[in-house]
Amino acid sequence: MSHQAVPLTSARGANWPHPPTDPFLAVVSHELRSPLASILNAVRFLSRQADETPTRQKIQILLERQALRMTQLVDDLLDVSRITNGRVQLHRERIDLRVVVNNAIETVAPDISARHHRLATESPDAPVWLYADPGRLEQVFVNLLGNAAKYTDTGGELSVWVHIRKDQAVIRVRDSGIGIAADALPHIFDLFKQADAGDPRSKSGLGVGLAVVRDLVELHGGSVMAASAGAGRGSEFTVRLPRED
Repeated sequence: MSHQAVPLTSARGANWPHPPTDPFLAVVSHELRSPLASILNAVRFLSRQADETPTRQKIQILLERQALRMTQLVDDLLDVSRITNGRVQLHRERIDLRVVVNNAIETVAPDISARHHRLATESPDAPVWLYADPGRLEQVFVNLLGNAAKYTDTGGELSVWVHIRKDQAVIRVRDSGIGIAADALPHIFDLFKQADAGDPRSKSGLGVGLAVVRDLVELHGGSVMAASAGAGRGSEFTVRLPRED
């Protein structure tokens, strides 16, 4: 698979695309309206129930799931705002990258399991030391792994590889999913862009996650690339981060 680099832009947003207000509001209202409607309908139903029942329990689970989804959407939008305005502060410490990646895998594990994906992992036996913000780096890999699981059909293949290359740590997240068309690849890290706008799975997000990934990686002094052999042939994201001895 060939690897095509996608240029990074300023973490302060100098080269970030700024779409017109109306399309932005349309996307936001669409994404927030559906979970809000579900929550409101569920609350109205619960208000008419006197006793705890299996149906009520299911509704409560729905409430929690939709609320979490809304929280993630709002968090992504807030991160976009913070990053573009240079207000993100990293809380750096000496960390073992393997721990961060494993935490990200544990976070996404329910989605991977629900879709019956097979996940292969590989990492060094010794610690991979970085001076970084563990929470923000975990956010990067949760985003990449979440996308890999989301855009890969049931029973697909996912892999996460951690390697050391001289003064860098290299992390590759690969999937056997829908892939990225050649004309979309150079724009995959742009705001509000989707790998395949025609795929129903693209309707469940705002298209800001990869833009956040890109700038969080850059804030750490690293780089990120996207590669794909084309639509239907999977994709691979490669993150490079400076490491400590």
